[in-house]
Amino acid sequence: MRSCSESADPALRASIVRWAEKQPDTPTLSEATRRLVELGLTVKTKAKQPSAARASRAKELAAKAIDKIIDPAAPPEERAQRRRRLIKGPSEFREDRIDLPKAKGK
Repeated sequence: MRSCSESADPALRASIVRWAEKQPDTPTLSEATRRLVELGLTVKTKAKQPSAARASRAKELAAKAIDKIIDPAAPPEERAQRRRRLIKGPSEFREDRIDLPKAKGK
């Protein structure tokens, strides 16, 4: 494995050196690289929420697709129940969905 000074492009290396120079203890290039990698690995980003218009359009398309696959001979109550089940999704995936509020007390 090559060191940062051997493999990094000069602009990236210069950015790391500038960052290191601003730190109170002025770390070496390798130490600065390690710290920056640690910082990058600990940053958590929020999932981007879809816009209201996109979410509305997605719901509309999903409803049309579901209506095509639901048995038209089934009673209306059963069709509605099936539609809700399909939209809600399997329980294993519900907690990962970003478009639904998180369940409390689990």
